[in-house]
Amino acid sequence: MQLHDLKPAPGSRTEKKRVGRGTSSGKGKTAGRGTKGQRARGRVRPGFEGGQHPLYTRMSYKRGFTNIFRTVYEVVNVERLNKLADDVTEVTPESLYQAGITRGLEFPVKVLGEGRMQRPLTVHAHKFSESARQKIEAAGGSVEVID
Repeated sequence: MQLHDLKPAPGSRTEKKRVGRGTSSGKGKTAGRGTKGQRARGRVRPGFEGGQHPLYTRMSYKRGFTNIFRTVYEVVNVERLNKLADDVTEVTPESLYQAGITRGLEFPVKVLGEGRMQRPLTVHAHKFSESARQKIEAAGGSVEVID
């Protein structure tokens, strides 16, 4: 087989229908748009219902809901706390941001219990999962909740 032997599958490539090219073409005169009216004369955006209130705005409640008061937490697992420098004994949101673990100080920090705690640390955060609290205290550290 050579490159010049390659051909598309039969029926996979068809020429574009040329509308409005005479009555004998099958799509002549009105070019398949019917007679008169807005849709015969120009483009109408998808979802337009002739000035009637569109379905997608009448039923916007069916398309999900975004809570504007939702609190987005920066999640830090216990395993990541081990990777802080050895001289660090107090973990705060500021120290986590400086270490590149969190995105910024405007986000509250939540500590989750994924992984093992290997050294005692005093951890200051806005929230703790129960397993994270147990692992930090089992390693000899302490937990401080920030308001």
